Amino acid sequence: MDYAQLLKSWPDFSQRITLFIKELGLDNLQLDCDHCALRVNSVDAAEHLTTNFEQHGQVISNNMINGRPILIIKLNTPMELDGLKVPCVELPFPSDKIYPQEGWEHVELVLPTNATTCEQLIEELIKVAPSTQNIIDGKTDIKVKLSSPKGDNERLANPTIAFKQNGICVKVHPQTIEAIIASEQD
Repeated sequence: MDYAQLLKSWPDFSQRITLFIKELGLDNLQLDCDHCALRVNSVDAAEHLTTNFEQHGQVISNNMINGRPILIIKLNTPMELDGLKVPCVELPFPSDKIYPQEGWEHVELVLPTNATTCEQLIEELIKVAPSTQNIIDGKTDIKVKLSSPKGDNERLANPTIAFKQNGICVKVHPQTIEAIIASEQD
């Protein structure tokens, strides 16, 4: 897998993600998409993609999260997702989990809120997108995962709600990836 293959697969992925965002009831909220993420199964693939992406952007973060390096690359030219600019790509090095498909896996949307816990984020999300209540309550086939991922030096809480279905995922969190990275510098 290389950069050219990823670009070629982006239109299909972005169409699937756009439809999923609509199914979640998040399409009318005018949320920013601060980054998209890849999944790879080998260190060689991650290193190869890192080299590719460095030709099209700059690594703005290389952090250990949950025991593995996760790079954030700010692209010179943002990706586009249904009219939204996607300025960054998250490239996690593989863990011991094998993904059934390598390539684009999720996008992350920013819900501007002061939530510092998953419970607060759920409350805020349901206020602006009531249709998510049934999904969060487990009344659909969409899987929901709550997390509060944190890098070693991060100072901002960034609770996350992940919605997964058919091999793709949309995550919602209150802070942009660039704000999180900036918090590490303080």
